[in-house]
Amino acid sequence: MSAVEARLADLGLTLPEVVPPLAAYQPAVRSGQYVYTAGQLPMVDGQLPVTGKVGAEVTADEAKDLARTCALNALAAVKSVAGDLDLIARVVKVTGFVASAADFTGQPGVLNGASELLGEVLGDRGVHARSAVGVAVLPLDAPVEVEILVELLP
Repeated sequence: MSAVEARLADLGLTLPEVVPPLAAYQPAVRSGQYVYTAGQLPMVDGQLPVTGKVGAEVTADEAKDLARTCALNALAAVKSVAGDLDLIARVVKVTGFVASAADFTGQPGVLNGASELLGEVLGDRGVHARSAVGVAVLPLDAPVEVEILVELLP
């Protein structure tokens, strides 16, 4: 077990299976020392635990937990092409999308779920730049979607 996966276990988490793509793309692609993930939905055992807009059917706290799940799914996608999460030199960028009710403006707080998980698991290597974007709708009516860019050790 890698040190990163041991840290996940300490947090009571396990790395899930890679979520299969919904269309014609790969969950993650490696280019040189970088791994780019596709947008990861908060799938758990092949299902979305909740659907709808944040600020309407989904609370900000629920969405923050879902963003955490997205980040965990993104780490699984990284491992699928890198082979070992201990090869992560740093998380460079996190981009998050929040399906938002018209008056919801708390997207940064929702995306803290993903950012905080990456920090808990990777320490300083998990500190990253980030964008938090509100959108009208996401695939499968998911409340949140997260993608990450990771630099690997040489």
